Amino acid sequence: MNNDDRRRRRVIIDSDVANEADDQFAVVHALLSPTLDIRGIIPAHFGTQRTRESMRASRDELERLLDLMDRTGTVPIADGAPHALASRREPIDSPGARLIIDEARRGDAGPLFVAFLGPLTDMATALLLAPDIARTETTVIWIGGPPYGDREYAGTWPEFNLRNDIAAANVVFGSGIAVWQVPSNIYRLTAVGYAELRRRVEPHGAIGAHLAQGVVDFNTAHHPVPVESRALGDSPAIALMLDPHSASFRRQPPVRFTANGAYEAADVGGEIRVVEQIDVRFFLEDMFAKIAEFAP
Repeated sequence: MNNDDRRRRRVIIDSDVANEADDQFAVVHALLSPTLDIRGIIPAHFGTQRTRESMRASRDELERLLDLMDRTGTVPIADGAPHALASRREPIDSPGARLIIDEARRGDAGPLFVAFLGPLTDMATALLLAPDIARTETTVIWIGGPPYGDREYAGTWPEFNLRNDIAAANVVFGSGIAVWQVPSNIYRLTAVGYAELRRRVEPHGAIGAHLAQGVVDFNTAHHPVPVESRALGDSPAIALMLDPHSASFRRQPPVRFTANGAYEAADVGGEIRVVEQIDVRFFLEDMFAKIAEFAP
């Protein structure tokens, strides 16, 4: 099949890629997708529970991925903030935040999607430094936040990506910028098993082996009970950039987050488009096929 459609979608990815073992799949999937014009990848912090240098750890892992794919130097890397905001009024200036501002202000370049696979620190900083970008054709895609309403929540509280910067989440949700949110009850429904990884990912070059083994290593080190699978919870962000129609949404009136990570109604900000269902088959099969095609 010959695909000569050269149209591309402008995107930035902000990822705490050293935090677990799922960001890596999302980043690789994006890099292997020809319709995504990746304007930069921002390594993000993931708190201080495991290291005081979490943003640096994310940068190291991102560089490792690019090296394994022989893509070093082919995509800009712009460091994000080293830690969470101290308050909703204090930005943490960084190359990553400046990249978001510069790309959002490119009025002649078409829509921009900024996918956040971790905390919203760098988006909040960009909005605090340049409030005008909330009125541009920029869409924030966030993997984070607990379920809405009475849906059952499983996991540490507050939800991990929210917990790592509640202040930043409130800045973004209160800014009026377009937000597509993938809450935890949706991103958890993306599990793959070890057997599938052994067949569909591990045989395909150095990057395939790294991705598959990373899941096993992380689970062994950090999962509290026996397990042979893991949710690739960041991958829905890539699916939404590849095909926004791969998900069904509902419109959520403005909310803010309490200090303990719960939702409450807000009188500022815009509606949130909350993903209620996503085509897992589409993005997993697309990712597996691209990894296989990429391998030697």
